[in-house]
Amino acid sequence: MKITQIMLAKGFGGAERYFVDLSLALADLGHEVQAITHRRFHGREQLASDRRIRLDSFNVLGWWDVFARRGIAAAIQSFGPEVMHAHLARAAYIAGKARNNLPAPLAVKTHNYVDLKYYRDVDWFIPTTRDQRDYLVAHGVNADRIEVIPNFSALPARADDTLERALPTVPTFGAMGRLVRKKGFDILITAFKDALDRGLNASLVIGGDGPERERLEALIARLGCSEHVQLCGWVNDAGAFLSGIDVFVLPSLDEPFGIVVLEAMAKGRTIISTRTQGPLEILDDTTALLVDRGDTAQLTEAMLSLAADPAAALARARNGLERFRESFAQERVVPRLVDLYQRMASASAQ
Repeated sequence: MKITQIMLAKGFGGAERYFVDLSLALADLGHEVQAITHRRFHGREQLASDRRIRLDSFNVLGWWDVFARRGIAAAIQSFGPEVMHAHLARAAYIAGKARNNLPAPLAVKTHNYVDLKYYRDVDWFIPTTRDQRDYLVAHGVNADRIEVIPNFSALPARADDTLERALPTVPTFGAMGRLVRKKGFDILITAFKDALDRGLNASLVIGGDGPERERLEALIARLGCSEHVQLCGWVNDAGAFLSGIDVFVLPSLDEPFGIVVLEAMAKGRTIISTRTQGPLEILDDTTALLVDRGDTAQLTEAMLSLAADPAAALARARNGLERFRESFAQERVVPRLVDLYQRMASASAQ
């Protein structure tokens, strides 16, 4: 198939990583892929280095940018896709306006609980969870235009025979994401310090960058735990980061999905996660220790519990790895998207 993927953000979080991984995965399957990005998109070079992908980039000032819209419409028309797939609100809006002159149907990936005013010219919605689907239906989207397909991780699943040791005597806890309030890293640092005070012998590394970095550095200094807690900056290689830790912690206060959880599962890591929207559709008590969002005491107890029972921690890691293989590996999820694309194209041709 000829498939156009559109992402017009500049940063590089979970949604942007999904866009890049999906474009590459579709090319791996032999499809002709056009990737349309912002000229300053942080993942642009990864796509530009793959000669199988046609890359078109634009300086998009905002969803209202008429000149960018015209350029994007011309690029899509030149490529002639059978389907278009947009990611995030700006791409959904601009692609929706551009498609008025194009025959290809448009699907949008709702990576969050979206403001539907940007999604008025869309044929199909692809939420990642049932909860996001229910949100769309409650806001007037016809259920027949919605298909729930979870995110995937391009990381290969760890081999079973390499997942054989329990937690080390001095485990490393790790977290990763943008350093923003809703990710709950301040709660994690406070909970980890409480665990240290109660006898935990461990270290904590946090990968990522963002506006909360200075505040988190001040918190670490104030708590006096800088010997045990490290902010290691932006992570370009999630697999390498996860290989260096023993337990992955997701302390988010709000998490619509959480691709990083899938990556931790793929690497066979034991997981502690808050009971937020996305993780509750990925994890359960057999695959992770789940704690209430914002509850420092529960998070402390979870870390102490894993350190005290490394065999149980290993069992959860094994269960998580198996669930990843069954439901969230690239080879499981991408064919479902291709099937939807084919149905969209067939319906459009009728």
